[in-house]
Amino acid sequence: MGGRQWRYRTGGVRIVLLLWWAMSWPLQAAPAAAGHDYLLVGSATDEPTPHRACTPQMLDGPRQQVQVAAPPGGWSGQPQALDVFNVFAGEVRVQHGDREICGNMHDARTRDSRFRAGIGLVAVPVAGSHEPFLVSWQTPLKARWVPTLRLGAPSPVQQNDTARLLVRAACIAVAIALALSALMAFLTTRDRSFLVYIAGTAVMVLWQSILGGLSGYPEPWLPVGEQGAWWLLALTAATQALVLPALWRLNGGDRLLPRSRPAQLLALWGLLGVAVLVPWLQRDGLAWVARGLQASYLLGCGLALAVGVWARWRGDRWAQAGLAALAPMLVLIVADACRAEWLLEYRVEALQLAVTWLLMMSAYALNQRLGRLRQQRDELRQLAETDGLTGLPNRRAGLQQLARQLERVDRERGPLVIGFLDIDLFKDINDRHGHAVGDQVLVAVARALRAAVRSQDQVVRMGGEEFLLLMPGMPREAASARLERLRQRITEAGQALQVPGLEVTASIGLAQWRPGEDDLAALLRRADHAMYAAKRGGRNRVFDGETLDPPALA
Repeated sequence: MGGRQWRYRTGGVRIVLLLWWAMSWPLQAAPAAAGHDYLLVGSATDEPTPHRACTPQMLDGPRQQVQVAAPPGGWSGQPQALDVFNVFAGEVRVQHGDREICGNMHDARTRDSRFRAGIGLVAVPVAGSHEPFLVSWQTPLKARWVPTLRLGAPSPVQQNDTARLLVRAACIAVAIALALSALMAFLTTRDRSFLVYIAGTAVMVLWQSILGGLSGYPEPWLPVGEQGAWWLLALTAATQALVLPALWRLNGGDRLLPRSRPAQLLALWGLLGVAVLVPWLQRDGLAWVARGLQASYLLGCGLALAVGVWARWRGDRWAQAGLAALAPMLVLIVADACRAEWLLEYRVEALQLAVTWLLMMSAYALNQRLGRLRQQRDELRQLAETDGLTGLPNRRAGLQQLARQLERVDRERGPLVIGFLDIDLFKDINDRHGHAVGDQVLVAVARALRAAVRSQDQVVRMGGEEFLLLMPGMPREAASARLERLRQRITEAGQALQVPGLEVTASIGLAQWRPGEDDLAALLRRADHAMYAAKRGGRNRVFDGETLDPPALA
């Protein structure tokens, strides 16, 4: 049994076993008891609803506090929900009367279960009272990154909270899907660019998880604890280390300024160094790092925009992907400078959507690059396997094609006939009419042969004036008749050149594959001997090698 057939069979066995396991698993995991019209899961509980009160330790450090005042006529007496967003580190305290909650964005267990994207509280103020809601949070590291407080009826506030959660989770899901797609591409191509993309995407998934609080949902899966500010800054630096060089390259910086690579490496390793340094800093130093990262981000985006516009002006169409990737970030930069209300309210979602768009455009650029590499590879392969004069497959490609045909007919038990063709007295044609006419003869013969077969890869230039024809699935008698017609067409093709005194004929030897007796070399040898038998018989004829006895082939 051949190695390829063995691999096919073992692969088939593995697939069958996998399908068997996949079908049996639901049966093994089926519930012990279920109704015909419904399924009841879970069980009754005696656990009280968790409620996390605030402690002095939770409220340590610099904090800001606001009062959400009642309407001019006092509270209506209906339930009121207050949800706090965009607090990236520390405890958030929400209080009204005797109701109080302290929640942390990085641990969903500390928050009211009705709120997932923010830290919320539902209270029922006494009708006509003016007692305000009290909200306090840890002072933000960036002055413009202020919290957003949403007040209203519980249902619309909770719906808004859920919509935010869906956007945040969807962005991370898209990033994970892109990373898995890049992993499949790497396993196929072994191109290290996809590994870099996967690493960058993994860092951005962690950064988004910290930014949006999904690192603590439904339970903490990252050891953030009270170090949310440190985690966020470190991952911000690591994200910038990957994003800024990527934007530079996407916008054509490498192509326009090939000597910029040292500067890119300096930015990469410098920002990664900041990411490593952040965990060792005191809280007072984090604000300086945050301002420095903001400045580096603005500088990097500005340089990427400049080089992208320059590249596009010079006709670099690949820079379009870079400018498209940069566009949402530029919108956020302008909106932040103008203190746009929509950005203050939906900063987390806007940042995640911008990063997701960057990942998508980066994946697009990677696929474009992979397409160009494949095209170049195919062109090089075609050059390596194609005869430059006639455009036919050369000897190497022809022998590979013949080997594939032999495997197929051996598997399918079908016939395979080959014809070995040699232009008669070709040296005399070159000597009498010149090599230019000789080349015209070769091209004309190749064109005549190509027009007579179903696929171009069934005609091969073996070298010099020799050609090989593959006729799979054709009986020997039909193949012999076709070769006879080809012989006549070759003579007509030579006459069409209208060169005085030029006569083009060909001798063709026919051989048929003998299962169990032949190999590739033996089949070619018999066809070659048949061709020489045609020449000995007077040239310009087809000779069926299957009519020769083995001694006559020696």
